Amino acid sequence: MALLETHGLTKEFGGLTALDGVDIEVEEGELVSLIGPNGAGKSTLINTITGRLRPTEGEVFYAGNELVGMKPFEIAQLGVGRSFQTASILPELTVRENVQVASFAAEHGSFRVNFFCRRDSFDEVQARTNDILETIGLDSKARMEAGSLPYGDKRRLEVAIGLATDPDLLFMDEPTAGMSPTETEITVDLIHDLLADWGMTIFLVEHDMDIVFDVSDRIFTLHQGRLIAQGTPEEIRENPAVREAYLGGGEQ
Repeated sequence: MALLETHGLTKEFGGLTALDGVDIEVEEGELVSLIGPNGAGKSTLINTITGRLRPTEGEVFYAGNELVGMKPFEIAQLGVGRSFQTASILPELTVRENVQVASFAAEHGSFRVNFFCRRDSFDEVQARTNDILETIGLDSKARMEAGSLPYGDKRRLEVAIGLATDPDLLFMDEPTAGMSPTETEITVDLIHDLLADWGMTIFLVEHDMDIVFDVSDRIFTLHQGRLIAQGTPEEIRENPAVREAYLGGGEQ
């Protein structure tokens, strides 16, 4: 059984079909990427899998658990993490506090547990926060207010917040958007580290095709809410339907 499966996943908004019968499988330890033009349904697919949207039809299974109907924090407790396309940090808190709050919130479904947790739970969160910040490369900025970070560091902090839930599967939504070439290179190295050192499964949404073809084991392609192709980078690069819908003359 695959780690993550969707069967006939459909999401409608009024008369608009944002997802149309999407079937995907993700194996443990893979890095899969999701591509498609703007409006193809990429964010809707992630939101539906992670519990932020309820599908109109279809099923989602993670490690054998049916996810439809579960709350996002309940799905996080099963081992599904996410970094967001738009800034999700708490700017008034320090870098360290952002990661700690995310960890407590994922475990209990509420930020308020910061003040009522057991000491052993707090110590565990502290240790994990240290590991995450070192991996992300923000350990030297742990005491800085998150809102004062440069843009690239804010995006990396979003990844750290995703890791704070201790995921086995991490969704990364446009992690290099708006980054400089140097920041992008750092983020790509981080993705490789998460696969090699953390044993993580990664589901990547990324607009930079060079990155997608470099890091992916397999690629899914959405167009107008439908999965039109899936395969290795080489297969996707040569797929006529993908080239017409996205890679060639379409919207990048």
